[in-house]
Amino acid sequence: MPGALSHLRVLDLSRVLAGPWAGQVLADLGAEVIKIERPGVGDDTRGWGPPYLKDEQGQATSESAYYLCANRNKQSVAIDFTQAQGQALVRALAEKSDILIENFKVGGLAQYGLDYAALHAINPRLIYCSITGFGQGGPYAARAGYDFMIQGLGGLMSITGRADDEPGGGPMKSGVALTDILTGLYAVNAILAALAYREISGQGQFIDLALLDVQVACLGNQALNYLTTGVSPRRMGNAHPNIVPYQDFPTADGDMILTVGNDSQFAKFCAVAGHPEWATDPRFASNAARVRHREILLPLLRQTTVMRTTAAWITALAAAGVPCGPINDLAQVFEDAQVRARGLRVDLPHPLAGSVPQVASPIRLSQTPVEYRLPPPLLGEHTQAVLADWLGLDAARIAELAGAGVIGS
Repeated sequence: MPGALSHLRVLDLSRVLAGPWAGQVLADLGAEVIKIERPGVGDDTRGWGPPYLKDEQGQATSESAYYLCANRNKQSVAIDFTQAQGQALVRALAEKSDILIENFKVGGLAQYGLDYAALHAINPRLIYCSITGFGQGGPYAARAGYDFMIQGLGGLMSITGRADDEPGGGPMKSGVALTDILTGLYAVNAILAALAYREISGQGQFIDLALLDVQVACLGNQALNYLTTGVSPRRMGNAHPNIVPYQDFPTADGDMILTVGNDSQFAKFCAVAGHPEWATDPRFASNAARVRHREILLPLLRQTTVMRTTAAWITALAAAGVPCGPINDLAQVFEDAQVRARGLRVDLPHPLAGSVPQVASPIRLSQTPVEYRLPPPLLGEHTQAVLADWLGLDAARIAELAGAGVIGS
């Protein structure tokens, strides 16, 4: 069965994470994704190591782990579009594409004749997704934007980390480039919406996505906590501003996470913990009361949770229907029975290493399941094949372009 998007062609001019993440999602869903890279250099993340993928003899290859996380199911075409002939090649590819993704600075592609206006003129059906730090307008539009900076500017770091007066207190970024990944996911949503509109209008359109916009939009309940009260939320470590108990707790041999989402679950927890009286105590009987009295309740809970091991708590609470879990490192994550059962690690054949590990797509479609067709490509691995297939160039013309440094091998 063909993939859900197997009828679509995507030209991916993006680098690093947000754009490549969007391209990988589309590729997983079946789209033919051509990744345009600079000859001899490629995506910036190819050099973001160590670690690098190791070959079968245990030696590091040229492929960084960072690059490998966001580029499977794509074909790499190395074109120098600072040259006129390279620009002509990219325009010819764009003319035959359904979608283009780029993350250059505002106006950065106009000098090469690869901006939306220029490409729309030759392909009115093209959906052109531009990802920037701050969007196409506003006082910061010309600035470069990076995930870490946006996490700070966009408020996420103000609510992440321990309180200033606690040991280790202060603002903290997330452990992954979350703003980039969320922007990639928003890009996919926007692209699919534009495709749906094209079905009825016949027209493509321009998509303006900004990391800052996405970061602010994804503040979620914390944004509304501020907008409804005028009071900026504070850092609370692993605690939740609106739910108690909903955080980490010490156990006899480590820590566990307790996520009590309603009063019924709290009553079940109290029964398992041997303190059913907490569930009827007016200070703790409702979530609103527990939030008001968290400074009283949390020490009581900690004095109780340290009396059993993490595994003992999880076994007992899971049986009672109380949401809880361990705090796993990544080795434990990929050995977890549920993670293994869901097949969240996949291994693909790789020309340099024999095989390359990947994290599986979380998308499960009953009729058009995700397929893992290609490993993350080597730089320029598919240049000749794509130029021949898409543009009909013969071997002599491809050799001429290579000799002029317009394309890489």
